[in-house]
Amino acid sequence: MIEAINLSKKIGRKEILSEISFSAAAGEFITLLGPNGAGKTTLLKILCLLTRPSAGELIVQGYSATKGDLTEMRRQMGVISHNTLIYDNLTAAENLHFYGRMYDVPDLSRRVDEILDEVGLTYCLQDPVRTFSRGMRQRLSIARGLINDPNILFLDEPYTGLDREAINVLNKLLAKIKAGKGTVFMVSHNYEQGLALSSRLLILKKGRIIHNQPEPKLSDAVFREVYSQQVGGYV
Repeated sequence: MIEAINLSKKIGRKEILSEISFSAAAGEFITLLGPNGAGKTTLLKILCLLTRPSAGELIVQGYSATKGDLTEMRRQMGVISHNTLIYDNLTAAENLHFYGRMYDVPDLSRRVDEILDEVGLTYCLQDPVRTFSRGMRQRLSIARGLINDPNILFLDEPYTGLDREAINVLNKLLAKIKAGKGTVFMVSHNYEQGLALSSRLLILKKGRIIHNQPEPKLSDAVFREVYSQQVGGYV
């Protein structure tokens, strides 16, 4: 689904990423961890096709991200962030219709009803978002990221500020994506969630991948030892 080959990124003379290589198969859940300033956000932007690498190659579902139709590639992706990216003056349904049209989602009205039901917001679909609680906004943000039923889902610190109900909704939908052979790539500071959900952990330090192993049974104690040895700090 995703293959990164020697991806590098420079801004001016500063090297942000250096020769990043990894692959993510269908049905794989990858969590990227690392200290502040490691380059996690920059790497995520490259993978989401929001910015281009200075060097290297990115293959998405068999197509080159440097040569292919990026619009079509983006339609296969979803992003859930700690920023909700929803409009307060629109209703829940209007927000999802807006994003669904951007992704050219077929049978959009049916899909909006379906995803609102999955996040438990059917009862307020015609209410303006400005009247929503924080938890309701979070669940609508999850629905927004999944409106196009993506093959590849990117998560940018998705658990930041989530209430318990929103966490349960998100975990349930992530399990559904994995079962359907979708690929999930999460950037997080929350190593507990990374250990609980992931089939592979990557650790990024100073723009380089220093740890890349499938570790579905990695214990908390072993992870703390690995992270402290590789990064030079404790979690």
